[in-house]
Formats: sequence, structure tokens, C-alpha cells
Amino acid sequence: MDVPVLVIGGGPAGLAGSILLSRLGIDHMLVERHPSTSPYPKAHLINPRTLEILRQAGVADDVYEIGGPPGEYRVRFQTSLGGDGPLDGRELFAIDGFGGGSLRASTERATPCPHTNLPQLRLEPVLRRHAEQHGHATVLFGHEFVRYDEDADGVTALVRDCRTGQNFTVRAQYLIGADGGKTLAHQLGVTLEGPRSIARLVSNHISADLSDHVQGDALITLLMHPENPFKFVGLVPMGPSYGKGTDWARESEEWGVSFALRPEDGTTLTEDTVAPIIRQALRLPDLDLTVHRTSTWGVERVVADRFRYGRVFLVGDAAHRHVPTSGLGLNSAVQDVHNLAWKIAAVVRGQAGPDLLDTYEAERRPADVRNADWALFTFMNNANIDVGLGLSASASQEQNIAALAAYLSDTQAGATLRARGAEIIATQRTEYQALDIELGFSYESAAIVPDGTPRPPSDPLGLHYRPTTRPGHRLPHAWLQHGTERMSTHDLTGVGDSFALITGRGGDAWRKAAAAMTEELGVAITTACVGAADGYLDPTGEWGQVSDIADDGAVLVRPDNHVAWRIHGSVQDPAHELRKALSGILAR
Repeated sequence: MDVPVLVIGGGPAGLAGSILLSRLGIDHMLVERHPSTSPYPKAHLINPRTLEILRQAGVADDVYEIGGPPGEYRVRFQTSLGGDGPLDGRELFAIDGFGGGSLRASTERATPCPHTNLPQLRLEPVLRRHAEQHGHATVLFGHEFVRYDEDADGVTALVRDCRTGQNFTVRAQYLIGADGGKTLAHQLGVTLEGPRSIARLVSNHISADLSDHVQGDALITLLMHPENPFKFVGLVPMGPSYGKGTDWARESEEWGVSFALRPEDGTTLTEDTVAPIIRQALRLPDLDLTVHRTSTWGVERVVADRFRYGRVFLVGDAAHRHVPTSGLGLNSAVQDVHNLAWKIAAVVRGQAGPDLLDTYEAERRPADVRNADWALFTFMNNANIDVGLGLSASASQEQNIAALAAYLSDTQAGATLRARGAEIIATQRTEYQALDIELGFSYESAAIVPDGTPRPPSDPLGLHYRPTTRPGHRLPHAWLQHGTERMSTHDLTGVGDSFALITGRGGDAWRKAAAAMTEELGVAITTACVGAADGYLDPTGEWGQVSDIADDGAVLVRPDNHVAWRIHGSVQDPAHELRKALSGILAR
């Protein structure tokens, strides 16, 4: 078989890449060695930038339909769910997180797509269904990539049908490695940089009725009790049912339960042996539960030294692996393929030169390093939770029990300890409220034309996102009105197959220039003259507040909704300026 693109791996990165390539009209094949999507919950937090991508790909509505309700998320710290001891069932601290509660308004201003909670075992079937329904995709589960050879014109890959054992070859112009580094990385000799063996975590997927024991708005419940065998136990509602409003989590039938092993814990836990440990950790000794799966895995923060090897591109876990805090791993993976898909499509269609593909690594590797570093930073910052509660790994169990009793005591001293603890534990909002980390990253590469302006200041705690049209940054979201249609600025690039040129009421010359460039360069450009009588309206003034251009200026947006180029005001020859910008961006 001969296809423009071969995708190896049918996880979130591979499936999202397949959907995006199909929406761009690029024929391709996806091969995945497993017979079906993953049965493990794995990641569960889908952040706004990823949901914006899924919205562009026509998938977000299906994700929201089965995900947890946006805007209702809190993170709660408790001693336990049950128990009748003096320290049992006590709330230690609570904080709004992931666009919930006090964060809801600022999140909704920043994005058309607030966070949702959907475990990977439910997300992947949605992505697979969308991938398989497109005529441009050949999606083959139960097929294993074996090896490949590269020449000047493309790659030839050997693929094995896992059911029959028969091999066949696939000829492609480009290969996307989304296999988590399982096979392709070994052939390429990929070097992963960064710390390994940071911790050992045990992840458990269980069914249990916890409706009488959990807080209904808790996206994450962290249990910390001095008598527990583990430092903390994390509890996440995994659905498939979610309620509405602030009691949404109580309806979940399934849960993710995770805890960290100590260095001295050498026992390998199984589905049969972990159930009593979970009951003990929850302090619900009579809980009727079913353990579906248990996995023990090593936490690492590693990033490949290269993301491109000739005609091969690494995405997702094949290129970077994160610690779980901040929920950036899966989200970074989808953002990788979003950056790559439109570039491959432009090169395959002859709209761009092959050097455009060099900008994938130039743009995504720094972004993924940033995300991996942030996740590790927030993971290590968890030590401050112990400090805030007065607990210490070097103290005896009796000493920690006494410290927690003092923290919870109904005394003036206890109130002081809780107030101090709240200040310390609140530093963990860098994990739960990091909207600037999720939306505020920017790119620098040959596919971005700098305008000479300085990088705007960013929040060092990663909390407060500042929208900007400075080239390289994500296009700010604003609601526009076009006729009877209410649309986001992000909708102007369509399904990702069009540039967008956004100008003001005095931008008619830019509109003519865009039409001329579409004719001359064969590149689709949607023009939005915001404020013009026959154009797009800015009814709330949101775009005017963030555009940073005059009425006769212009912002050029790439198909992935990152700003590529900006002119603050009028120029003598708009067509010349636009031609020069597009030629540079597309490496023509």
C-alpha cells in the first residue's frame, strides 16, 4: 500500500493525528499492535488547549457529552473517606481547580473550551470512532509496526497482522511515531534526557459505590492519614456516569485509586492482593469493590533529544514522558500532532517547502520541555503539603498523629496551624490552577515572523493567562458575531485547513491582498474584517481589548491557531507584505 503518511500507534496522539490528517484531506494509514483501545484509565484531565483542538477536529462535543461537567471541579485533601477514629473522615484543605468554582469566569473568558474530566479508556474509543469514519484513513488495530527503511523519496515500513502473522509493506512519504517509544525509538536510537526512577506509583481501576463517602465536586481527593501505609492516596471519579452541578462526582461507578510505593516496598501488587490495601487506605473495611486492573509503573521526566529523524516525527510519549501532576502528558501529545498535521498536509499538497517540517521540533520540543519541567516541579512541590500539615517523613507515626491532631484541634493554636497550613498548601495551586501553562506557551521558529515586540510578562506561578496576538502565541479567544452566527476567533481557521487574516474596519486592502495571495500561492485564507459593516462584529469588545492592532492593521493566524505574523497598522503594499510573510512561514 502507498499512502502519504503512516501513523504508528493508536493512542490519543495517533488517533488525534489521524482525525486531523483526514480533516485536512490527507490519505494515511494508522497501525496499532493492540486489538482495541486501552483498557486502562491512564490520563483523565483534558485541558482547554486540547479541547480547542478537538473542537476544531469536530470531536469536542462528543467528549463533553460523556465527560465531567466543566466549571465544577475542586481538589480536596482529607484524612480518609471512612473510619470512626478521632482523625478519620476529616477535611484538611480544599481548593478550586481546573476551571472550577472561582476559576470559572476567567477560564470562560480565555477559551471556548473549559476543562473536562474523561479517563483515557473512554476518550480513546471516541477518538477511534471519529478516526475510522473518515474516508482518508485506513485504521488497523491488531497490526504491529516491525521496522522501516528510508530513502530520498520516502519510507518503506514492514507491518505485521498480529492475528494472522502475515507481513506486508507500506510505502509513505512521512512516518509519525505515536507508539509511546515501544518500537520505533529503538530502531532510531532515540536518546531520552532527564531524570528517571523518580517514584513508583500503583494505579488501580476499581468499581465501588462511594456516593456516601466522597464530596460531590471533588475531581481529585487526596487522602493523607498518618496510619496509612502510603504517604498519600489519590482518588479520581472515572465515570461512566457523571451527575450535574456540584454533586457530579457522586454518581461515578468507577474510580482511579493511586498511591506511591516506598523504596522498601518490594511486593508486586496484583488485582487479587490490592483490594484489602485499598479498603485500608480509604478506611472503609467493608467496602464492596471490584478491582479491574492494577499497574505499577515508574515515574520519569524524559524528553527526546530530537523529535525529527529524517522523514520520521516523534509525538506524544515517544517524544516525552511526564510525571502525572498537572495533567500535561496526554494534552501535550495531542498538541504535538496538531502542530505537525497541518505542516505535513501543506508539504504533501505542494503548498509549502519541506523545510517547514523542521519547525515541528523547533516549536514543540521547547513547549514539551516546559510542560515536562512544570509537571515535575508541581510533583516535587507536593512535599509542601506535608509541611503545611505539620507532617514529616522522618517523624514517627505517633509524632505525625500528634501533629495532625494539633492541626485539627478546635483551639486557637489549631486555627493558627490551619491558617498557616492553608498558606503553604495553597502553593500547590501551581498544579491545579495553571491556566497560563495550559494556554500561554508560544513558538519561535522559521514558521513565525517576529514583529520586534518584547515577550509580554508571564505569571511565574503559571496561574494567570495573558492573551496576546504577539507572533508565536496562541490566538486569543474572543466571541465574534457574523450575521446570525456567534463564533470564536478560533473558528476562523475552519477545520485547520486555512490561514486566517484578522483585520479591522479599515482592513479592506488586507482583504483584497488575502484574495490575491490565495489565487497566487494556492493557500486558503479566511479574512475577517472585525467592525466593518459587512464583516464580523465584536459585540462585547473582547477582540478589541486583546487584538493590539489598529483598524487598518492585521493579524495572520496559522491553521493551528497560533499567530504567525502581525502588522499593527497600514502598509503601502499589503499584498507584498502578506506574500513575504507567507513565503517565509511556508518555506517557499
